[in-house]
Order: sequence, then C-alpha cells, then structure tokens
Amino acid sequence: MRDLRQQLLQRLARIGVEERGKREDGFSGLFYAGEEIGHFHSSGEVDLRVGRDIIRQERLVHLPNSKVHPKRSENSPWIELPLLKRVDATRIVELVRLAIRDRKSE
Repeated sequence: MRDLRQQLLQRLARIGVEERGKREDGFSGLFYAGEEIGHFHSSGEVDLRVGRDIIRQERLVHLPNSKVHPKRSENSPWIELPLLKRVDATRIVELVRLAIRDRKSE
C-alpha cells in the first residue's frame, strides 16, 4: 500500500500537488498553489476537496463505512476515496485534475 501511495504522490507532484505535514499515523496534507486540496487519513484513504459540482457530476458517493467522517453532510465539498488499487490512484489523479481546473476557472 505504501508503494501505491508513493506512486500516487509522484503522479500528483507532476501536476503541482505537494505533500506536507506527514505524520506517523499516515496523515498528511495535499496542497496545490498553497491551498489544501486534500489529505491522507491513512495510506489507504484520501479525503479530497473537489467541490459539490464535481461530486454530483462524477456521481461520487460518500464512504458508508467511514471511520473519520461517518456523518459528513451530503452537501460537503469533500469526498473520501479508497486507495487500495492502482485504479483508485488513477481516479484520484483524475479528480484532482478536475478540481484544479475548476479552481482556475473561478
């Protein structure tokens, strides 16, 4: 799983996202242009601030078994995503790209 996290971080770095504040429990922030765009809750879960429009457009569903945000509002601009397989990393990169594009067009 650590390898998958490292691969994801390398891919995110190519689009300008940097990791900050890494802790022993696996938490660390993900920043783009000085703003937090997401964070790792652990090596196997990423919480992204992609915005309500992208969550709706992409039909993203809040994790039903979330340990960190079990009562997150359906209107939240944040979405938790698993990072268990390579396809999860690809999806996270796609969503980060969409979120960055959205921010640039504001």
